[in-house]
Amino acid sequence: MTRGIAKRFAALSLDEIEVLLDSPVHEARLAGLVILNARFAKASKPKTFDDAARAEMVRLYLAAVRRGRVNNWDLVDVSAENIIGPWLLDKPRDLLFELAGADSLWERRVALLSTFAFIKSGDATTTFELAERLLDDRRDLIQKALGWMLREVGKRIDQRLLTGFLDQHAAQLGRTALSYATEHLDPELRAHYRAQ
Repeated sequence: MTRGIAKRFAALSLDEIEVLLDSPVHEARLAGLVILNARFAKASKPKTFDDAARAEMVRLYLAAVRRGRVNNWDLVDVSAENIIGPWLLDKPRDLLFELAGADSLWERRVALLSTFAFIKSGDATTTFELAERLLDDRRDLIQKALGWMLREVGKRIDQRLLTGFLDQHAAQLGRTALSYATEHLDPELRAHYRAQ
């Protein structure tokens, strides 16, 4: 339903999207993010590429994140990999380390989930760097995001990259992150890492 509404109102201005992002209603914020995703994707296509528009959308999104308006797991998950991830594919990624060091759980989750775009492009380096920084973060939603991104490295890039990371860090990972990260490994290997 939210996607249908978002499609119907795809022509909203960025100011109107910002009003949605500041709504006290969760579903309104979700619709605003889905509209923003579509706008960002359109501005990223070769025929309609508009880097200035993309930069403005990133600014708007980050401002909403920092104001605490992207404040639920589904809001982060529907947006970070579709806005921040693609924006940083060919740029320095310092922003993600800044977000990963924030007090806000949601900013830290945005940092992790943004790396999904890199993973889909075959690059696990930033995911691993952020994972090392967030190893001791035991917030459940960070643990789940961390394990999920590690699992995706093994599934989409190379399982050996995942197992190499686990060889070094499995004992430090929280149980939730370790469970998610090893989900697609064969049973013996999964048991080996989960026993650490």
